Amino acid sequence: MQQFLTVRGCAPTRWNVSVLAGLMAVLAGCSSPPPKPPPAATAPVAPPPVAVAPPPLPQPTHTSQAPTPRDYRRDAAKHLYDRNTQRIFAGKLPPLLYAVGVLQVDIDRMGQVTDIRWMRAPSHAPEVMADIERSVRSAAPFPAPVRMGKVTYTDTWLWHKSGRFQLDTLTEGQL
Repeated sequence: MQQFLTVRGCAPTRWNVSVLAGLMAVLAGCSSPPPKPPPAATAPVAPPPVAVAPPPLPQPTHTSQAPTPRDYRRDAAKHLYDRNTQRIFAGKLPPLLYAVGVLQVDIDRMGQVTDIRWMRAPSHAPEVMADIERSVRSAAPFPAPVRMGKVTYTDTWLWHKSGRFQLDTLTEGQL
């Protein structure tokens, strides 16, 4: 025979059993809540950004190992001669020249001309000044001064009336 709990000494009745069953159901409901459903699908999470190395700096095509501006001047003069082969006066220059100009040129680490300054301008021949400046700028890029980083060099332009010239660095002299 089953034994039932009695409430206040009363004999078990259907009412007591139903109250007891209801109480048990309520207590069972007090246990931990059911697990939450998995979250709804969300937008995919972007992967962490990847560090991208900057592209390598362009390397100069021609370089100069000159340790001083005076040594660099020879490399620059050769470069100008190579770019102006048809305009170089061949042989010794005549005693009287149409124009003489002293030009200072700034070259950056890549061989680009950054500035031009006249130390002695042939002001009586402005067309020569313009032609020399144009020749220098169009000859860029010059050999990159890799040992100095950047350089300022000075050269003397010896200009014949024919429009041909020599640079003092590479001159063949005068008659």
